[in-house]
Amino acid sequence: MARVAGVDLPKNKRVDVALRYLYGIGKKTAVDILAKLNNQVPPATRVKDLTEQQVSLLNSLIAKEYKVEGELRREVSGHIQRLQEVGSYRGFRYRRCLPVRGQRSRTNARTRRGRRKTVGTGKAEAKPAAKAGV
Repeated sequence: MARVAGVDLPKNKRVDVALRYLYGIGKKTAVDILAKLNNQVPPATRVKDLTEQQVSLLNSLIAKEYKVEGELRREVSGHIQRLQEVGSYRGFRYRRCLPVRGQRSRTNARTRRGRRKTVGTGKAEAKPAAKAGV
C-alpha cells in the first residue's frame, strides 16, 4: 500500500483518483501533480502497481510544492481563529456555529446548526395549589 503525505492510498484505485484522498488535493490538483512528473507516473496506473521510486517521486513533489493534510488544516484553523480574535462578523458566525457565507438561518441551515431544539413545549412546573377558603 502506497503511503503519501502520511495517508495510505487505496490499493485498487487509479493514481489520479487515489491522490484525491489527501486533504487539499482535488481533481485538478491531482491531474496537475501527475502532469508535472512528465508521465513518470501514468494516471491510469493502479496504486498497487506503483514502484517505490514512483511513490517517492509523488511524495517529494507533494511535500515540496503543496500544502496538504496537517499543514493545511493548521493554516485553515489559524485563519478561523484570527477571524474570531479580531471580532469580525465572520468570526462571530464561526463561534456561534452558524452559516458563515451569507446563507439564511431563520429556516434551514440544519447542517451547521444541528438537530432542532424545541423550545417552549415542555411541561410547565406544577404551580403550588391555592389555599381553599382562606
